[in-house]
Amino acid sequence: MFSSLLKTANTIIYGKEDQLKLAIACLLSRGHLLIEDLPGMGKTTLAHLLAKLFGLDYSRIQFTSDMLPADIIGVSIFDRNTTEFRFHPGPVFSQLVLADEINRATAKTQSALLEAMEEQQITMDGETYPLADPFFVIATQNPQTQTGTFPLPESQLDRFLMRIVLGYPNRQTERGILSGADRRELLKDITPEFSTEQLLKMQQQIREVHISSALLDYVQDILQFSRHSQYFLTGLSPRAGISLLRSAQAWAFIHNREMVIPDDIKAVLPSIILHRLVVRDDQSRNEQQIMNLFDELPIP
Repeated sequence: MFSSLLKTANTIIYGKEDQLKLAIACLLSRGHLLIEDLPGMGKTTLAHLLAKLFGLDYSRIQFTSDMLPADIIGVSIFDRNTTEFRFHPGPVFSQLVLADEINRATAKTQSALLEAMEEQQITMDGETYPLADPFFVIATQNPQTQTGTFPLPESQLDRFLMRIVLGYPNRQTERGILSGADRRELLKDITPEFSTEQLLKMQQQIREVHISSALLDYVQDILQFSRHSQYFLTGLSPRAGISLLRSAQAWAFIHNREMVIPDDIKAVLPSIILHRLVVRDDQSRNEQQIMNLFDELPIP
């Protein structure tokens, strides 16, 4: 089902098939995606590509330190003709919203978007306005070591179903990027592989992908290990467990399977848990070492 889509996507985003699949799984799971990487790694291109492939309305918000919540959700303006205030929707009223460099905005502005992500609606002057369906936010953030960033707190990071890192391309892939056509020019020729109606149907279908009781035990073991391990300040929440299950179902669905297998859980696990776990100061470990801890759990 997704072979044609992935083939097309790989002509735009070279050598990042796993990251592409994770982004698609996040969309199918009705979650939101956080991409953390250096500038110029293809984060914006990936967001625009997904909007093209699934035929979604697309808007991009460039976050800056002087940005206000109204720049995201919209503003009410007095209409002299009707002597009433009219609400003018902001860029958040799109099916796919790219929140570019979200950690360059202040906490108040970040919260305006994150509230919309959680509720899929916004309230202005006592009126509630539903957002689009599907509604998918891809937020990008630069590494916190860069100047002018406001880190997302743990409670807001938890709003993102997944966090992925694109990383540098290998030498062969980079040669293709350097010698090939401009990615933005290639994007203009991309046509939708699925309609919005098909996407909504697939979002329902992934809930039907079977998960055995043994795999539910495995997910609970992961949650319990994180809560009782000496390496972490706090463990994974039940929401993290639900995110893991939904993402594993989507990963199985992408690979045309009607049931989840342990490899599906292992494939999505790093993108689900690494941005949610807080390592103790006296237990300094990189992300690969953290994942090695979870590899010690018995797999059904």
